[in-house]
Amino acid sequence: MPRRHLSVKAAETARINTELADLRGRLEIRTEWKPEVLAEADRAAALPRLPDFDATDLALFTLDPPGSRDLDQAMHLARRDGGYRVHYAIADVAAFVSPAGAIDTEAARRIQTLYFPDGNVPLHPSRISEGAASLLPGELRPALLWQIDLDADGDVVLADVRRAQVRSRRRLDYAGVQQAVDSGGADEQLSLLAEIGTLREAREQARGGVSLPIPEQEVEAVDGGYRLVYRAPRPADGWNAQISLLTGMAAAELMLDAGIGLLRTLPAAPDSAYARLRRVADALHIDWPDDLPYPALIRTLDPARTADAAFLNECTGLLRGAGYHAFDTSRGVPPPADPGHAALAAPYAHCTAPLRRLGDRYAQEICAAVAGGTDVPAWVREALPAVAGLMESGDRRAREVERACVDLIEAEVLRGREGEDFEAVVIDLDERRPTVGTVQLTEPAVVAKCDGPAGLPLGERIRVRLTVADPATRTVRFAH
Repeated sequence: MPRRHLSVKAAETARINTELADLRGRLEIRTEWKPEVLAEADRAAALPRLPDFDATDLALFTLDPPGSRDLDQAMHLARRDGGYRVHYAIADVAAFVSPAGAIDTEAARRIQTLYFPDGNVPLHPSRISEGAASLLPGELRPALLWQIDLDADGDVVLADVRRAQVRSRRRLDYAGVQQAVDSGGADEQLSLLAEIGTLREAREQARGGVSLPIPEQEVEAVDGGYRLVYRAPRPADGWNAQISLLTGMAAAELMLDAGIGLLRTLPAAPDSAYARLRRVADALHIDWPDDLPYPALIRTLDPARTADAAFLNECTGLLRGAGYHAFDTSRGVPPPADPGHAALAAPYAHCTAPLRRLGDRYAQEICAAVAGGTDVPAWVREALPAVAGLMESGDRRAREVERACVDLIEAEVLRGREGEDFEAVVIDLDERRPTVGTVQLTEPAVVAKCDGPAGLPLGERIRVRLTVADPATRTVRFAH
């Protein structure tokens, strides 16, 4: 679907912020910092542990949404004989966080940064996450620096990681990078990002992996209010994601070889799930030949087409079951029998966002020790079994927060408009309740349940009437 905007009026902002604060309370989200945590953060920020190796000659750049300050990653890309060299610097949170210290203890409670329309609830104090550890341009920072060499086709021929001092030179955003590439004004670094990103997308396709180009529904803060948007992914988003995925796959292989690690896993979907998708494709008049693999089909779809967008939404069901798996063969805990991530068609580990995800720091420490030929720190081994469970609970809470915030803004946007008709697309059907479906409005950017006769027309445009818009219960409902 194309991107759409609708703003909540400025006069309503104070009330919405109060409702967001109440939401944080109901979800038991910790927003305050204990004095000892802030004191430890101040001490750590003033005296970070800088490694000896100096890599400040690399002209690194970051690529993040505009206004971001918790910058986990920076990259430098270069050609080499027979291929490419990727340097990927990741913020070294362990240089600021002492095991079992006040910050570490609080991070284990928070698990990951949570994002609300009126601000985030960070994993670490902002003195660290948006300051001393963030890879802000022009600042000397400790980092875990990956060097990944690729051949001419984009396949990995070498992957290594070490601690280093780095200094990012530029902070870029996706729209600016995309414009530079599209206009022909991209410098060598951005041209290489497009080139390497495209090659890695081709390698993903060859492995049988798949990325779903689904427009995301987001809440954006604007001057004096909020708005709902559908954000369609740009090619630059995908190129940047491929560099992160490349690093995560290299980390997974390193940990599997060492017999200790923390993987992000996703089992293959059952045959019944693919059979259901084929029924959906038939209903949407999407041509899916018997000999065309699912990943190849996805690459033929255009999310701007309503039928294709509805089908892509149904494909998210194949991603259910993602989890974390900790293993340590020295303690009798082997890796999973199938260590792969089905959507990537390869083993994978979260390791590139330690400012925002607790588990990434542990993965980083394992990789640094293994690559450096040293023992994995005892505090990592001791905590690793619990970290997998913590990350799964943190993911559930993050999804709950995201959905609750969107539900609230949707209800606010539509409050007082009950009885009005809207144009929508049916994007999902409830097989257990044939009279209930999910619709996506074309304006405003709202996705909600819709009651109607059995057999709502999946993938088709219909007129729906708003029956409920209640911010108190964060409920929006339509009828057809």
